[in-house]
Amino acid sequence: MRAIQKAVVSFSLFFSLFFISIPAHALDAFSPTINAGGKQLVLNGKGQRTKFVLTLYNAGLYLEKKNKDANSIMNANQVKALRLQIVSGFISSEKMTHATKQGFANATGGKTAPIQAQINQFLGAFKAPIKKGDIFEFTYTPAGGTKVVKNRKGITVIKGLPFKKALFGIWLSNRPAQGSLKNQLLGK
Repeated sequence: MRAIQKAVVSFSLFFSLFFISIPAHALDAFSPTINAGGKQLVLNGKGQRTKFVLTLYNAGLYLEKKNKDANSIMNANQVKALRLQIVSGFISSEKMTHATKQGFANATGGKTAPIQAQINQFLGAFKAPIKKGDIFEFTYTPAGGTKVVKNRKGITVIKGLPFKKALFGIWLSNRPAQGSLKNQLLGK
């Protein structure tokens, strides 16, 4: 009996240390407003991307005004931003690249050819090692395109509204990275 109790305690401790990747208050790290493209954007929604029982990253969607309509958010030629906070050491550059390629394919219904050059440019943001604590920001402005920032350092700017639609579609399309995260970003 004592061996079973020790096994249960050991498993509980292992589970706690291994699977709890970030405290719940970390989602509060997303400020209620940010400034981008000369506009003050509001936090539309925030949530977590999970796989099995692991939280991979936290995400926050910033818009000019709150909106629960995914299609209008994706299609609007307005300033918007998405912030990703990596909270798991299980995310690598290779895994992020693979998942992002799949996300673009899902968001475009497999029709990535017209924006493939922009997708390749975007994927370059993941070439450097990705580690727990990294923060990526994707900020779109109609005049400037999509600015990609990692840990407050600009990496690239990608022109084009079609690219922006596909990028935000990774999280907001009919085939999002995760349905519950889409709802969280939409403030539902």
